[in-house]
Amino acid sequence: MGPSELIEAARNVVGRFSTPGGRVEAGSVAAALVSGRGTVYTGLCIDTECSLGFCAEHAAVAEMLKARESVISMVVAVRDDGGIVPPCGRCRELMWQLDPQNRDTIVVLGPDRTMCLKDLLPER
Repeated sequence: MGPSELIEAARNVVGRFSTPGGRVEAGSVAAALVSGRGTVYTGLCIDTECSLGFCAEHAAVAEMLKARESVISMVVAVRDDGGIVPPCGRCRELMWQLDPQNRDTIVVLGPDRTMCLKDLLPER
């Protein structure tokens, strides 16, 4: 799977919505990752009034971990307007700590732009 297909996988799940209580919003960002085994996992961000939410990348990683996988080959996050966003520092650190092989994870930064995770955390 290439970057374009992974971007499409994330765009297929992105979409902002609120829960019935109105205090939690989800889906303004979606992430998709390809595991070392070639499985695609997706996740949505969760935003709460009290700041206890989490990023879409964290949700995708949690899905991957349920399958007892920890290696990420490629990852992307997209906003609900279709734009691609880089992982925040917290997400970069999570991926880094999951597995030493993730230093070489390809992070999709645009339709024609990628970078290795180790280059996004150059002086860790």
